[in-house]
Amino acid sequence: MERARFAIKPMTQTIATAILEGSMTLWNAEITEAQREARSLLSHAIGRDHSYLITHGDVQLTQEQAQLFQTFIERRSAREPVQYITGRQEFYKLDFEVSPAVLIPRPETELIVETAMELLKDVPAPFIADIGTGSGCIVISLLHVMAGARGIATDISPAALQTARRNAQRHCVSDRLKLVESDCFSGIDVTEQFSLIVSNPPYVAEIDLGTLQPEVRDFEPRAALVCGPDGLGIIRRLLLEAPGFLRARGHMLIEIGFGQSEMVRQLIDPQTWRLLEIRHDLQGIPRTVVLRRK
Repeated sequence: MERARFAIKPMTQTIATAILEGSMTLWNAEITEAQREARSLLSHAIGRDHSYLITHGDVQLTQEQAQLFQTFIERRSAREPVQYITGRQEFYKLDFEVSPAVLIPRPETELIVETAMELLKDVPAPFIADIGTGSGCIVISLLHVMAGARGIATDISPAALQTARRNAQRHCVSDRLKLVESDCFSGIDVTEQFSLIVSNPPYVAEIDLGTLQPEVRDFEPRAALVCGPDGLGIIRRLLLEAPGFLRARGHMLIEIGFGQSEMVRQLIDPQTWRLLEIRHDLQGIPRTVVLRRK
């Protein structure tokens, strides 16, 4: 059955009617959680929280607010992620700036932060490297929780590093975080010896790019998503290069993709690394590789 079509009316809208009409437009664009996303976009457009929207449904929007909301709905209908429209994403209970220059932080990546905190709980003044930092969400979350920690974060993208810098300033850890434009470890002095290396590298195989949701495939930075024919190019480099930058018995945590756990196991050199475990995310997918340098 063909879906009915609705248009946002920028004039004389109340909050309630804007949410209703916005929801129907998003539903017509096959957005799964249309009403929730319409509320989020309206909240951003008028600078009010969700509680205000619920209790002030009869408040009239100004013409400027209605037009801005319409623009947001049109962008989302074109499958642009909400996070790029609002410029924000929560990660590990912190608010991070995001843009099309960086991968949108995801809940499964919080597993790296949780695992890192367990590994570092008895390490005085831990020194952390975040390779391919993007928004900086992993290392900044760790430094925010561990006041005695310091870190280095790398990325090949200057725009991503600018985003990470603003996030570090926002969460008051910039004095303990050095940001380096670098292809993996190429920009790091070999004398640096880390307690822990973390990475959420690109791990999508080129052949699988077309299977991703349009929000991911068409909007998120390709360099942060795709890596070679099997998606494991950067992971191979991490396994080979990281030992020279790790303290004795230091750890490395790497996020991997669906169906990659056995391939990654085969890449691990048992003379260099001890594979402690591969932790599963909340969906039961093997997600975080936990390694210790021998």
